[in-house]
Amino acid sequence: MIEEFLNYMRYELNRSAQTIQSYGGDLRAFEAYFKNLDDHDISWESVDSDIIRDWMESMMDKGNTATSINRRLSALRSLYRFALSRHLVEHDPAHGITGPKKQKPLPQYVRESEMDTLLDKLDWGKEYNNVRVRTIILMFYQTGMRVSELIGLNDADVDFTSHQLKVTGKRDKQRIIPFGDELEQVLKDYMKQRNAQTPRLTDALFVDQKGARMKYEQVRREVRSSLSKVSSLKKRSPHVLRHTFATAMLNNEAGLESVKKLLGHESLSTTEIYTHTTFEQLKRAYESAHPRKTNQ
Repeated sequence: MIEEFLNYMRYELNRSAQTIQSYGGDLRAFEAYFKNLDDHDISWESVDSDIIRDWMESMMDKGNTATSINRRLSALRSLYRFALSRHLVEHDPAHGITGPKKQKPLPQYVRESEMDTLLDKLDWGKEYNNVRVRTIILMFYQTGMRVSELIGLNDADVDFTSHQLKVTGKRDKQRIIPFGDELEQVLKDYMKQRNAQTPRLTDALFVDQKGARMKYEQVRREVRSSLSKVSSLKKRSPHVLRHTFATAMLNNEAGLESVKKLLGHESLSTTEIYTHTTFEQLKRAYESAHPRKTNQ
């Protein structure tokens, strides 16, 4: 039946030789699987959905990715649709079977100790550029805002009396983010130096040396350069600092709903990805500390 299906792909669907070879390999792998089961009477006609699910589970146990499993399942579905249309089988056991979901990559973040080193132990000096960069790093780390939100901040959005920032996020939705005494003092020092050394060409909070509102690429470059001093992460973008903020908040017992509001997420499911990160930290802590973590 495999060869008949592959000929159909070759001569009627005019599929490429590479596609046909890939389908053939996936289908023969499944055939080898069910022929090696204890019940040697299993055939393509008698395969049921449980056998297909067991096959998928065996692939997951062997470390196959969701992408490769779904590709093989797709080949199997195509074969059975063809076989059913040609009356080679009486039912389609692959119908209705869903493959494994692709696992979202965990967000990368900078460890709290590395952030402490960056902000407190490195010598930033007193030059305007360095003061601005440190202020930006601290702003990201203490608020979790997006880079577009930081660039869009104006002086009027900073309320020192109530310790609040008014942030304009996606689709022009505004939210209020609180900040603490440390960021207040750092912002005041930065603004004082900014006003003394740059012309006021804009109401922007963060400006370049010419007084113009900072651009994304400049912020990204400066954040990447700063993080490279303390972190070996391949990705060292402003968004990593947003992940770092969320992870630090959850690790220090902030509620998921509160973090959701601070980040400006519309759905709690978007925020929940950070719980996987914090769970990984708990898992590592358990593995390094529990006296009976391994089988005796």
